[in-house]
Amino acid sequence: RPGVSCADIIAIAARDFVHLAGGPYYQVKTGRWDGKISNASRVRNHNSVPGSNATVADLIELFRSKGLSARDLVVLSGAHTIGYAHCQSVANRIYDYEGSSRAEPDIDPRLLKELKMSCPYFDRNADVVVPLDVPTPFEFDNSYHGNLEKNLGMLVTDQALYLDPRTRPAVEELGKDKDRFFQAFAESMERMGSIKLKRGWRHGEKRTDCTLHM
Repeated sequence: RPGVSCADIIAIAARDFVHLAGGPYYQVKTGRWDGKISNASRVRNHNSVPGSNATVADLIELFRSKGLSARDLVVLSGAHTIGYAHCQSVANRIYDYEGSSRAEPDIDPRLLKELKMSCPYFDRNADVVVPLDVPTPFEFDNSYHGNLEKNLGMLVTDQALYLDPRTRPAVEELGKDKDRFFQAFAESMERMGSIKLKRGWRHGEKRTDCTLHM
């Protein structure tokens, strides 16, 4: 019988990746059990992952339903300081903003130029991606929040956090202080890691093969 669940391994690996990319090292509480069913469609169907065009109100409500605050939303969105988005997620901002057949009028011209160069034929190749944090795509830092103040947010949901008065103060605060962002990120990750924990054979299992899904 394995002593460490796949869920714990994923949580620890995420922490280690963040730290290796220059981010904070934080303690990960263990003891999770794996769910007996692991299916991507269940995540989508239960509205557990925000869409790339969701409104701030949608995002706040989604996080609230998981026991997380609007500040947690801003903090955890800072994970977009590393990683990539598919061109399909930003295509409307470049080519057809709100059905206008034009680019989003408020998008930074530098970002627009970069996106058009990276995504000229987004509909022909679903594998083409763009960095979520153009200035420092491989470094875990607080430039994500600074980018939003400069109108350089990659996704609609990113830039909306700065435009909305409910989330702008947190964006400005974290964009000015990397240490504060790191501390807040560690705290929010701990809270997120405690959502709907599985414990015991009645509710979960400990898999011997983490590649198996049902």
